[in-house]
Amino acid sequence: MRLMKILTTFAALLAATTLMADSNLLDIPLKDIDGKATSLKAYQGKVMLVVNVASRCGFTPQYKGLEALHRKFKDQGFTVLGFPSNDFGGQEPGTAAEIKEFCSTNYDVTFPMFDKVKVKGDGKHPLYAALTGQSSPFPGDVGWNFGKFLIGADGKILARFDSRVSPESADLISAVEKALAAK
Repeated sequence: MRLMKILTTFAALLAATTLMADSNLLDIPLKDIDGKATSLKAYQGKVMLVVNVASRCGFTPQYKGLEALHRKFKDQGFTVLGFPSNDFGGQEPGTAAEIKEFCSTNYDVTFPMFDKVKVKGDGKHPLYAALTGQSSPFPGDVGWNFGKFLIGADGKILARFDSRVSPESADLISAVEKALAAK
């Protein structure tokens, strides 16, 4: 049983490493909140803020600021992308439909949401393996819900912000504005 787990983990890491070597962030297969196959390529040419989100976290009110940031800059080629994760304290236990309803009802979220993903540990999604891996400019595991990665219009990782950095933070807004100016 233990050997099987080790082999499964090794296979996932090998696949993620191969994927990262052969392509970029934009090519990594994803599923949207409705289960439809997609990738970040759908947002090519836009500045993206990738955020691992959760509905039952002390940082959950950041949805309001993320939505405001999305609306403020969306016409300039910016989008927030929400990736629900249940990796921290079981704070995102809901189904995709429940998460979508929660975000819409409580925070009027209009930015794209994706299928629940693992952002750390065994079975880490290839997107998060790329965002946090050794070849990332900001390596290291995501520490908690609402970690943020700013990705440039060219698909390169530009900045990383931890959970305590609010969407209204001057540093985060400045980084978004700088990325938009460089488009």
